[in-house]
Amino acid sequence: QVQLVESGGGLVQAGGSLRLSCAASGTIFSIDAMGWYRQAPGKQRELVAAITSVGSANYADSVKGRFTISRDNAKNTVYLQMNSLKPEDTAVYYCNGKIKRTSYRLASDYWGQGTQVTVSS
Repeated sequence: QVQLVESGGGLVQAGGSLRLSCAASGTIFSIDAMGWYRQAPGKQRELVAAITSVGSANYADSVKGRFTISRDNAKNTVYLQMNSLKPEDTAVYYCNGKIKRTSYRLASDYWGQGTQVTVSS
C-alpha cells in the first residue's frame, strides 16, 4: 500500500504564510510527478502546483510568484511554501503523487486526505 500524509494547514491572516508538507510511504519503487491541488466549497478541484522528479515545476496563474513547490526525493516528500496568502486561497489542499510500486508497473495516482487552509481577511 501507499499512503500520502499531509501536514501544515491552518488558519492565517491575509498576507501571511504557511508551509504544507506531504510525505509518501509504503511500497514505492519510484515517484514521478508530485503536486498540490485545492478545492474550495462549491468549486472543482484545481491544480495549484506540480513538480517532476528532476525538479521542473509549474504553477497555476493565480499562485505564480506567491507559492513555491519543492521536493526531497530522499524523503519522498513534497512541500508547498505559500506566501502573501489571500482569502481566495482558502480551500482544502490535497497532495498528489504519481507513484510506481514496482519497476514493471505504470505509475498510478495517489492522494492525501487533504488539509484545510483558511485565510482570513
